[in-house]
Amino acid sequence: MLDAATYTPRLKAAFKDTIRGALKEEFGYKNDMQIPRLDKIVLNIGCGRAAVKDSKKAKSAVEDLTLIAGQKALMTVAKNSIAGFRVRDGMPMGAKVTLRGDRMYEFLDRLITVAMPRIRDFRGVSGKSFDGRGNYAMGLKEHIVFPEIEYDKVDEIWGMDIIIATTAKTDAEAKSLLKAFNMPFNS
Repeated sequence: MLDAATYTPRLKAAFKDTIRGALKEEFGYKNDMQIPRLDKIVLNIGCGRAAVKDSKKAKSAVEDLTLIAGQKALMTVAKNSIAGFRVRDGMPMGAKVTLRGDRMYEFLDRLITVAMPRIRDFRGVSGKSFDGRGNYAMGLKEHIVFPEIEYDKVDEIWGMDIIIATTAKTDAEAKSLLKAFNMPFNS
């Protein structure tokens, strides 16, 4: 049994032990506070048309995202009414969760080592999905690649957005940070 007080996630320990020093040397930082680090990871599932037809679909997305993240997910609701899409203001449309601290490192570890290898025809993630300020966004077509989701109990397969926010000032710094965490970039 792991003691919660002394347990440190694997990627967090690697960051403190080796990655931080390597980034300081690579970019020539003079101060340790300049070294880029992970800030947060935001997960989002949008239900789209399925939620318009059946509001239980959004609840199902919240439950699945809670299992994946290990933290309670929030239900997202429509901000505006759009008659053409039959969407009303306040209608449940999906789920989101923001991970920080140890849960963030644990999720990133599971994403890279467990979930990504389970993706069909996986050839790596795009190295061009940075926003210009050191944040990385990616999408998954199926949320069932995570081992927490039991395939037999899934009523619908959802796509999923994953946004990794870092304290890096440039995309090169952020890409170097994520490469140090063994993110499988294809370019």
